[in-house]
Amino acid sequence: MSHLYPFHDAYDNGYLKTPDGHSLFYEQCGHPEGKPVIFLHGGPGLGCLPNNRRFFDPERYRVILLDQRGAGKSKPFSSLENNTTWHLVADIEQLRDHLNIEKWQVFGGSWGSTLALAYAQSHADRVTELVVRGIFLLRHFELQWFYQEGASYIFPEAWCDYINVIPPQEREDLIRAYHRRLTHKDRKVRVEAAKAWSVWEGSTSELRPNPDLQSTFGEEDIALSMARIENHYFVNKGFFESENQLLEKEAIDKICHLPGAIVQGRYDMVTPIRTALDLYEVWPEAEMHIVPDAGHSAYEPGMVKALIDITDRFAAL
Repeated sequence: MSHLYPFHDAYDNGYLKTPDGHSLFYEQCGHPEGKPVIFLHGGPGLGCLPNNRRFFDPERYRVILLDQRGAGKSKPFSSLENNTTWHLVADIEQLRDHLNIEKWQVFGGSWGSTLALAYAQSHADRVTELVVRGIFLLRHFELQWFYQEGASYIFPEAWCDYINVIPPQEREDLIRAYHRRLTHKDRKVRVEAAKAWSVWEGSTSELRPNPDLQSTFGEEDIALSMARIENHYFVNKGFFESENQLLEKEAIDKICHLPGAIVQGRYDMVTPIRTALDLYEVWPEAEMHIVPDAGHSAYEPGMVKALIDITDRFAAL
């Protein structure tokens, strides 16, 4: 199938209260008796968007969307407290239990691929299939490529807007320089930095620049939650014990038996293909799909076709 499924409304939504003070918004759509799948959004901090549900056949899937801590409609908004990868993994498991789901398919792109791997490696017995797209593992070279030097040479105009927020004397470590502004006590300082950070990502996510995406990423609330939470995770190295934690043999051995698929745009400038190939090298049991005419976004035509072909096939498992 080369097109997204038609838009369909949620049939249920609510808030999941965590033991440490967060209220996480979730919704369910599709078929209440269908195959359960949880969609893990990117960022971290982006929140779920209505189009996310359209990768799944609404007649065959029970689709669960979760706004991660601080993102989307979850409360408190853009909060960095008790917000780590392992808090999110626990939240996903709490939601599964709350919804009385024994096992579910796990689907995540960009940061969602990181979280999907972390969750599946922690709770493999609760996963039926694992679908990851635009692979991102928060390793040093990945962060340097996109936020310090690398993608800057491909999108120099957008890069200028990204670095103009930071004085020249602070540009040796842009992630740290942004961290000071994104956690500043003055909201104006936070908003200015957040918009520059977020629009940089929106300007580089598709093979052909998409003004609508740039505009969405420039919306104040989306920019604030995404920039603050992303940066928080990056300065803390994803809260991993080592940068290759998700690639280690012990971790991969926990998921190698699962039906799995890796989908990657050849010209992804946000999360370059090197990382997807590193994952496939240690997880060769997974399907590997390189989309030859796509960047980072899941919504480019080749990506849509690859992802829906996979979810259609996995619906029957």
